[in-house]
Amino acid sequence: MMTKKPVVDIHSHLFPKTWISLLQSRTVPPFIDTNANTLVNRPWVTGKPLLPNLYDVATKIGFMEEHGIDVSVLSLGNPWLDFLTTEDDRAAAGDVAAEINEEMEAMCADHEGALYFFATLPLTAGMDVVLHQITSLSSLQHCRGVVMGYAGFGAALDDPSFLPVLKGLAEANLPTFFHPNYGLPGDVFGPCCGQHGQVLPISLGFTTETTIAFTMLYLAQVFDEVLSLQIILPHAGGTLPSVVGRIEACIANDKAWQSRLASHPQRTTIHDVLRQNVFLDGITFDKGALRAAVDAVGIDRVMFGTDHPLFPSLRQDGKYDAMVKNQDAARDCCGDESGECIMGGNAVEILNLR
Repeated sequence: MMTKKPVVDIHSHLFPKTWISLLQSRTVPPFIDTNANTLVNRPWVTGKPLLPNLYDVATKIGFMEEHGIDVSVLSLGNPWLDFLTTEDDRAAAGDVAAEINEEMEAMCADHEGALYFFATLPLTAGMDVVLHQITSLSSLQHCRGVVMGYAGFGAALDDPSFLPVLKGLAEANLPTFFHPNYGLPGDVFGPCCGQHGQVLPISLGFTTETTIAFTMLYLAQVFDEVLSLQIILPHAGGTLPSVVGRIEACIANDKAWQSRLASHPQRTTIHDVLRQNVFLDGITFDKGALRAAVDAVGIDRVMFGTDHPLFPSLRQDGKYDAMVKNQDAARDCCGDESGECIMGGNAVEILNLR
């Protein structure tokens, strides 16, 4: 008789007390607006209500129990520690990151078997501090990787100065959960964007940011330089599954790019990278989009996620809409057995959650 696989949510955010306290001490975004009791990430974006589902582990466990989630892999939500850019902040960033990671470790240890986490890195602190932090994560038993945005040290991902970080993560066998934060410039969406709330920046800006970031890594030949690098792309890889062929076609027809890399004829194709170095979460809300993600990376490299608590819509039955729609997509797209792999079996193997 086949044993039912656990349900694992690999995309679940929690803001620990250390991070909340840090934002309460600030007066510019990102900060906690104590008058409105909101978390404000950007000057032009309405803040999120600072409700217990953002920071309270008991609320997280309650959500898991109500929705049949056996394991959650927690991550600090954006913007992580990227805002620590003054000289004093950069000097303190390493200690702040260590404190947050230790707090997450203790939280997971208190809920043994139910919670794991992706650690936070002090990317503004300088190379030595970041590499030391990566090495120190091996002492945290519930750490299963790191979470970060698409910029560090003020440099883009394809900047050679960032390569030692990616090599350090690969050597430490820590998958990197790359999460969008910066989106696209506001003027991309036109003067009426504001009256549509966050629909355009979140639905299109975030997913496009993910696709651009991966393509930058690929064009910089990061995956040829760091063969064992493993990355997790959220929101099913953004638009990547739909535009892989177009990116490859542009590469094949771009004389400048081909000339620059003429000395590297053994280039790994994007299709190979997707099936060797990339995992996707299954947050699509749609079985057709999930099928595209599965076709891009393989069914054994897609893992379930909810984005809790940042997609807070509830159904009439009180269930979390992101949970139900993404679970239904997994089953409708892949059937019961393969659907269970997406819902948890893959994560158990990939993130060693036994």
